[in-house]
Amino acid sequence: MSCKEHNVAERNPHHTELYGSIPETCLPIVYHSDYNITFMGLEKLHPFDAGKWGKVIHFLKEEQFITDGNLVEAREATEEDLLVAHTKRYLNRLKWSLVVATITEIPPLVFLPNFLVQRRVLKPLRTQTGGTIMAGKLAVERGWAINVGGGFHHCSGDRGGGFCAYADITLAIKFLFERVDGISSATIIDLDAHQGNGHERDFLDDRRVFIMDMYNCHIYPRDGYAKKAIKRRVELDWGTEDSEYLQKVELHCEGALNEVRPDIIIYNAGTDILDGDPLGGLSISPHGIVKRDELVFSAARRRGIPILMVTSGGYQKKTARIIADSILNLHHQGLIGPEAVEGEGSSSVVMSMMSGPGDAGSAFTTI
Repeated sequence: MSCKEHNVAERNPHHTELYGSIPETCLPIVYHSDYNITFMGLEKLHPFDAGKWGKVIHFLKEEQFITDGNLVEAREATEEDLLVAHTKRYLNRLKWSLVVATITEIPPLVFLPNFLVQRRVLKPLRTQTGGTIMAGKLAVERGWAINVGGGFHHCSGDRGGGFCAYADITLAIKFLFERVDGISSATIIDLDAHQGNGHERDFLDDRRVFIMDMYNCHIYPRDGYAKKAIKRRVELDWGTEDSEYLQKVELHCEGALNEVRPDIIIYNAGTDILDGDPLGGLSISPHGIVKRDELVFSAARRRGIPILMVTSGGYQKKTARIIADSILNLHHQGLIGPEAVEGEGSSSVVMSMMSGPGDAGSAFTTI
């Protein structure tokens, strides 16, 4: 059975194709081949591996964890969807190739007609954004969900930057608040190597959203204004290694979720913390990344809180393999999969939902 969305009548502020029902046979893992950016080699001018999302899927298929039949196919967010978080003025600015070139840090885009920029660069990002919104609803319904893309945490409602043109995390949360009964609070756990200044600016005065952000304090974006929104801030030094890092992840994730019990967790799981990443400046091993994700999902599972994971930054060719290995480990640990919310620690809320309907000194900045 296909895992494309079924059209359903909506009773929401605007009709959206992103909140249709998904067959029970599908795993709540969202992806579309349109995620990958390939255009005359221009994507190679940014250190970001613009095809990593497809590679993650390839590895998961090789391990027979997913198939085309049980994967959820992402849909592109429409302008009406984007206006839930973005200003009309900002979206209009994206019709200028110069603006997109600045946001994505691919200077030659300046010389391309905007219709090509829209099709080859912004459409993939809009499709990933739609995937995050879809995964938010799936996380509530199934207890967990993973968008294999997304995590554009430097974009806010009125400005982009660091390869982030759309505020998918903000959009996913706002969609949930507006459309899903019982979802009135969210915790963002942002473990990308960079400060998530986009969602921080968007939720600066919103008490419904608790933000934990753990990042290298010496690199982009160093947004002092946005830091005011962080409720649990953990600033890391250059070259932080596994032992210190994982201790802090466990301590502060547990602390954040003990301080406020949210209705959903949005986990920004950037792999730019990997040792050798050209922009992250940290020294975490592949095993450390796999263990980090396990710690976050375990904390959510013990409390029965739905969790949405997005993959965010990561700038080395080997990051796709690490993301796939981490997802497989979550499955092996019983933290994701068809049975993942049925065990001990699942809340009655989740069970009822299951049965119901850049870098300092670098020319580049980053997701």
